[in-house]
Parts: sequence; C-alpha cells; structure tokens
Amino acid sequence: MRTRRLIDFLAFAARCAVVGLAAAFVLNLAAPGLVARLRGGAQEPYDRAGMVDAGSRHGPFSYADAVTRASPAVVNIYANRTTLQRQMVPLSPLTQRLLGMRGGVALGPLEKRLDRSLGSGVIFSSAGYVLTNNHVINGADDIQVLLDDGRVSKAQVIGSDVETDLAVLKIDAGNLPEIAVPDDKTAEVGDVVLAIGNPVGLGKTVTMGIVSATGRQLRMSAYEDFIQTDAAINAGNSGGALVNAAGELIGINTAVYPRTPTADARGGYTPGAEGIGFAIPVTTAKTVLDQIVQHGHVIRGWIGIDYVDIPPPNGATSRPQGVLVARVVQESPAAQAGLQPYDLLLKLDGVAIVDQGDLRNREAMLVPGTKVRIEGLRNNVPFAIDVTLAQRPSPSTIGA
Repeated sequence: MRTRRLIDFLAFAARCAVVGLAAAFVLNLAAPGLVARLRGGAQEPYDRAGMVDAGSRHGPFSYADAVTRASPAVVNIYANRTTLQRQMVPLSPLTQRLLGMRGGVALGPLEKRLDRSLGSGVIFSSAGYVLTNNHVINGADDIQVLLDDGRVSKAQVIGSDVETDLAVLKIDAGNLPEIAVPDDKTAEVGDVVLAIGNPVGLGKTVTMGIVSATGRQLRMSAYEDFIQTDAAINAGNSGGALVNAAGELIGINTAVYPRTPTADARGGYTPGAEGIGFAIPVTTAKTVLDQIVQHGHVIRGWIGIDYVDIPPPNGATSRPQGVLVARVVQESPAAQAGLQPYDLLLKLDGVAIVDQGDLRNREAMLVPGTKVRIEGLRNNVPFAIDVTLAQRPSPSTIGA
C-alpha cells in the first residue's frame, strides 16, 4: 500500500512540473522577459531607438543621446589676465616696531602676475562664433578655447553686452559643430534639463535637473528673464549650455544662488541656498549674438527713464500692474516728451505694463526712432504722451 501511494505522488509531481514548464513557455512567447522579471532576473536591455519621444510628457530612460548631440558644441574657455602686483617682502619684528607696522610684510617692487579665469562657451555657428558670459572673459588679454575633440584655438572678442552678461567670441577652426536650437519652444516648469560645462576646471561635465521656474529677476543686470534650474551649476559652468532632453539649447548657464549666507554693503542679509541656478534664455542669447555679429554691439530702444514697480497698497497681498517713474534722464526722449518723476505708467501702445521687467524688455526690443504712446496717471489724473525712442546709451553714460 505504501509503495502504491509513493508511486501516485511521484506521478502527480511529474505532471505539475510539465504544466509549469508549459506555462512558462507560453508566457515567454506572449511577453518576452516577463518570466525573468517575475523571478527577479535582469530585464532585457531597452532599445534606444524605441524610446518615448523626449518632447512628450514621458521622459526617456537615458539622456545619453541628448548629451551626444549637444556636448560637441560646448567648449572650455581659459581667459588669461596679466596684472601688476607688488611683491611682498617680510620685515623683521624690530623693523615692524620702528615703522609701526603690523603683519610682518612691506610692499616691494611691482611684478607681473597671470590670473586665469575658467569658464565655458557654446558654438552657435560653424563659422566659429562662440557665446559665453561677459564675466568669464572681461578684462582678459588672451583667451584660449578648448574644443571637444581636443583642439585648442585662440579666440577673438567680437563684442560683449554688459547688460545681459553675454559676450561673443570668434575662433578660427574647421569642422566645427553647431548647437541645436529648438524651433519656437520655450522652457516650461518641470522640463528635464541638462547643464553641460567645465565646473571648477574638472573638464566636460553633465548634470541633470528640471526647470524650476522661469522669468526670474535677480537685479544683477538691466535685462533679466532667467530660467531657474536645480541642475548643478558651479564655478566654471558660466557660459555653458543648458539643454533640454532632446539636446537642444534652451539657455546659457550664468549664475548660482549663494550657497552660504552673505551680507551686502547696505547691511542686508542673503540666506544661503542649494540647487538654485540661473540661465539666460536662448531667445535672449540668440538676439544678443545676432546683433553683436552684425553691429559689434546690441542696439536697444530707450525711453530715458528709471522706473520701479508700484508698491502694493497697505494690507494688499498683490502688487498692482504698472511702473512708477523714479528718474527722468536729462535731454532724453522722456524729458523732451514731458514725462515726470512719480508718474504712474500703465500702458505702452495700448498694452498694459505688467512690471518694470516687462516694460524694460519691451522698450529694448523697439527700434530707435519708433514713436510709442505711453498712458498713465499723474497726480491721479489720466494722461497720454507720445515718445520717440532713442538708442540706449552705455550704462556708464546713463548711470544705470
């Protein structure tokens, strides 16, 4: 009897094993790799050509294709400055006491010192035009550009624009890659972005994040419309590329929020922060580049006034639209038209003025010689004035 039961049990186990193998075979036919995943095995490698479109709401598994597309057009910039500095000569304790000096050093003869600034740049044209930040090359007497393929080329400064912190360089080299620029695409909050540059001299480096905000104004320069990102940006990234998941340029990396608390000369206090970087939108960068290449500088329309945002009324949580005239520059278009300090400006050519950033950008986009109508309030009385714009002078001329 026991022998019979053992034989029946072994037969039943054999039938179960056959059914299990058949089921696994069917599952593999229906969904390759599913059994391996259910068992905890490795997944089959994905097909890069079959990835979801990077422009859709569903991002790809890897951004290697985007880096491959954009990275060759991102360069390292080495800006050398020769400065004169006095040699420090140590003094004996006796001499220090006799001269009433502290610190143990005295000023010696002048000697040359070479300072090197590290930064990044983006090749916009196979003709050799490279866009970077003005603060990367400002004051440099020798600029070298290291290309992605290892070539080094001396760069010439074509022009710079202090008010956007951008500069255009020209290099003489063949077979240059061009950065891809999206057609009519603007950065949106939540977009995946990659920052490519040369942080702290390490060499070509890629970091990833998202667009955290758009339209940021830091009051660092006159014309600002920054893209804020949490992609890591460090010293040396300035002038490098901020690209989207398709490897297209959306911004020029420019600044990072201080990582440690700082105090300014007025006694103000800026708390430290992490993961807050800023890039100049590609639309602004492209406009500046085109004008510098064509004219050697940027041509902007100019009304001739300084203005600030209208402060919110007491107890209000939102600020009203428009700007308040703080200063009218002498002999400017605004002075000739009769604008006055404390005028409230509400519309430009019939379109509401949102804030000072809105008016400044719209003013700059107009061609000098254009006549515009400004509407506002003076002592709570409505008024309208026609102003013929001039070309904006340099910041040092107007005290901006």
